[in-house]
Amino acid sequence: MPDVDGNQPLGTPTWIDLAVPDLQPALDFYGAVFGWEFRIGPEEYGSYTTCLLRGRPVAAVFVDAERTPAWDVYLATPDCDDTTARAREAGAAVLEEPTDVMAQGRMAMLRDPVGARVGLWQGRDHVGCQVVNEPGALVRNDLVTPDPGPARRFYAEVFGFTLDGNPDLPGFDFTFLRRPDGHEVGGVLGLPDAAGSAWGTALEVADADETVRRALGAGGRSPGVEAFVYGRMATVVDPFGAEFSVIARPAS
Repeated sequence: MPDVDGNQPLGTPTWIDLAVPDLQPALDFYGAVFGWEFRIGPEEYGSYTTCLLRGRPVAAVFVDAERTPAWDVYLATPDCDDTTARAREAGAAVLEEPTDVMAQGRMAMLRDPVGARVGLWQGRDHVGCQVVNEPGALVRNDLVTPDPGPARRFYAEVFGFTLDGNPDLPGFDFTFLRRPDGHEVGGVLGLPDAAGSAWGTALEVADADETVRRALGAGGRSPGVEAFVYGRMATVVDPFGAEFSVIARPAS
């Protein structure tokens, strides 16, 4: 179901947020592209602004002028401290130690052994994305890296993922990440010529071509929409340089 009302199992992508240098232009862009509404604050959260679809949280945007604008993904954990410790033992650098975010939950930020940022989220009052897998909401996250072997080993060790190849993508070094219950939560794409390692964020849309037109009209950039085995997809770069993907999946 696209609505989520409880904490996700260990390792499931559960929240996304975006650091930008200027809040209002970001809200203008993402509002135009996805039709999101926004809830700023409360005051103690500073600029942290929740993006809403159908009145339910799907993402957040906040101001951090010192960071390169980029979307971060947070993986669910029932115990942020324990998962952080296991990640450290498996070779991750801890960029932000586990800390409480008021009553919302507990979070940490890691840099995995291949250099990708990835967050951890232990939900309390805030469980993460409350709408997924429908237009305007998160649909998947994949790690793109020139060094997929250590990435696969790390995520399997820390989160208990099983690793499966993808016969739909012959010629690509793509590995599905699956929870112990068999549910697919993401993947690792090995690209030897990738400039670095990063988790990508893909949002579902009803019409990829129309979404790209809205993004271009709002000041974004895109190389255009391409037909893909799983639907029509496009990479979009927002006015600050943060990259994300959109996909219109075929009707089932």
